[in-house]
Amino acid sequence: MCRVYSARAQVPTQGNDQMIDLTPIAREAIVESGLQLGIVTVFVAHSTAGVTISEYEPGLIEDVKQVGERIAPAGCDYLHDRLNYDDNAHSHLRALVFGPSVTVPFENGEMLLGTWQRVVLIDFDTHPRTRNVVIQVLGQ
Repeated sequence: MCRVYSARAQVPTQGNDQMIDLTPIAREAIVESGLQLGIVTVFVAHSTAGVTISEYEPGLIEDVKQVGERIAPAGCDYLHDRLNYDDNAHSHLRALVFGPSVTVPFENGEMLLGTWQRVVLIDFDTHPRTRNVVIQVLGQ
């Protein structure tokens, strides 16, 4: 029989392409679920942040900022900013590319991540926020 377990976390961020390792939060949800085999989905409930799988090391953390600037440069004349008297259209656009969630399989209560893979949140917004993260564990 398949079961579902849900958990939530509030993650404080600094914005400006900050990368945060959510792997411990996902692992904790799997342990709390008591499930041994299935999938875990990590989702951020915001339109200016993304969740992905990445290596979590200082060089790559900085490289993500450069890539974000190439994908959707800050300071452009975006319609979103003009219509909403805002400064974060580039944040929304970067989040669109990365997406709000990832799903990872697990066996024996452990995520089947590669050696260096981590589940990470990237906050693209222009100022600090508290991000709501939803973790759902589905399995048996």
